Amino acid sequence: MKKKYRGKCLCGEVTYVAVGPPVIVAQCHCEECRRLSGTGHSVGAMFRSDSVSLSGKLSQFSYLSDNGSQVTKAFCVICGSPIYGKNTRIPDHLTLGLGTMDDAEGLAIKVVIFQRGKQHWDQLGRDVISFATQPDWKPEG
Repeated sequence: MKKKYRGKCLCGEVTYVAVGPPVIVAQCHCEECRRLSGTGHSVGAMFRSDSVSLSGKLSQFSYLSDNGSQVTKAFCVICGSPIYGKNTRIPDHLTLGLGTMDDAEGLAIKVVIFQRGKQHWDQLGRDVISFATQPDWKPEG
């Protein structure tokens, strides 16, 4: 029996089930992924399109990549959560964001792409303080 990866957007309007395993799990540092995620990178698991079922209202944004393929990003129309990306170079696959998965146990990054675009601040230094939950912290302190 193949593992099922379930996920949803922030508001719950969009849900999905992907029957695994994924083809690959990748971390991407391209400018588009940085801007879409609002962070230094995105992390996604690529699945065959026919192994993913989606429900809910999605909107899409498409652009041309550096190599001339069309990339389409789909996101929830209500909360804006990015759900998946597609690329015309591999039309029968889509990449689901790991951050939208209910349980990504067992999935690990196997490849990093657009490493040249990695920002200097997209890493934790050894002096960074870490909290297990939201700290009781105020900017004045």
